[in-house]
Amino acid sequence: MYKHILLPVDGSDLSLRAADTGIALARQIGARVHALHVVVPLPAVPFLNEIIATSDSEYANSAEEAGARYLAAVRERADAAGVPCQCSLETDPRPHHAILQVAQREGCDLIAMGSHGWRGLDRLLLGSEAQRVILESTVPVLVCR
Repeated sequence: MYKHILLPVDGSDLSLRAADTGIALARQIGARVHALHVVVPLPAVPFLNEIIATSDSEYANSAEEAGARYLAAVRERADAAGVPCQCSLETDPRPHHAILQVAQREGCDLIAMGSHGWRGLDRLLLGSEAQRVILESTVPVLVCR
């Protein structure tokens, strides 16, 4: 069965519920978890470079602080369940790419993540990181809604 479950979190209630599901599963089967938050950098827009340069570091610091809070929440939940938990914070403009890289690097054999279940135009405009992970993952993906 599974021994190491990756829990990507974005701070939403949905991602934390998926983390709870992954932690509960890990507890039942004696697995460990790895919580991950991916910081997406601000996009570089040529005509806004000067404005963005002043706020880019503020954004990065704020995003990293928020990510650390999200990871701490997962660690607290895992500790309460008696499940070993590691955490990492990655920066990547493509969150699904970072999720897949961490899963491979850390030897995770299951990814448990939330999906907002967007449909239609929302899905086209906003995309779905969960869908991208499902399509490109070499390990099973448990999607929670």
